[in-house]
Amino acid sequence: MSGSQQGMFSLDGKTAIVTGANTGLGQAFAIGLAKAGARVACVGRSGMDETLALIDDADNSLAIKADLGSLEPIDSIVSQVLEWSGRIDILVNNAGIIRRADALEFSEEDWDAVMDVNLKSLFFLSQAVARTMVPRGSGKIINIASLLSFQGGIRIPSYTASKSGVAGLTKLLACEWAPKGINVNAIAPGYIETNNTQALREDPERNKAILDRIPAGHWGHSSDLAGAAVFLASEQANYIHGITLPVDGGWLAR
Repeated sequence: MSGSQQGMFSLDGKTAIVTGANTGLGQAFAIGLAKAGARVACVGRSGMDETLALIDDADNSLAIKADLGSLEPIDSIVSQVLEWSGRIDILVNNAGIIRRADALEFSEEDWDAVMDVNLKSLFFLSQAVARTMVPRGSGKIINIASLLSFQGGIRIPSYTASKSGVAGLTKLLACEWAPKGINVNAIAPGYIETNNTQALREDPERNKAILDRIPAGHWGHSSDLAGAAVFLASEQANYIHGITLPVDGGWLAR
């Protein structure tokens, strides 16, 4: 669907960065923004061929290989996008990792690895991008939070801490940057059909337990998240600041 077909949610003329765009939810965000008319710079640690093929618009997509496990690539990401498009209107901070272990056994190495990608790089990439947005007086930053921004979970202490931090940081940045014309919001995905959740869906007991908790009665689709991102990136969300929007089929309502 082209930007003109999107009508009031058109992103025609906008340039977006999506991190972790090589697969899964990040790929869905990149494709969704592209279908709404945006030029999309896809950032990821591995090859972006599949994502770019699905976008199917070589002139309006760019692949940037970068590992956000450190701050080292941030300046290069921003400079490459500015050289390619001349502006950055939208940033989707989707890149994230998870490590699993009992809290009694959790290592410092796993703690730092998760926090570096999920929270530290998210903040400093947002900072670098916002510095290009402030002189123009407009921009949209969309952080990808989690149901673990609201709940505790088990055996994922650093992930829960990082995603709780994402929700808090979203509010902080909204408070500081709303007066500068930048909208900062977050999306909290529920249980979505991706390669990462295939094992859960194929486990009859776990699948039933999850579906029994979801009022909608089914797993979400990547397009559900893409639609939320397009909305938050559009001018129709200009008066929305600092929210974390669950896209979860009602999971948190139960």
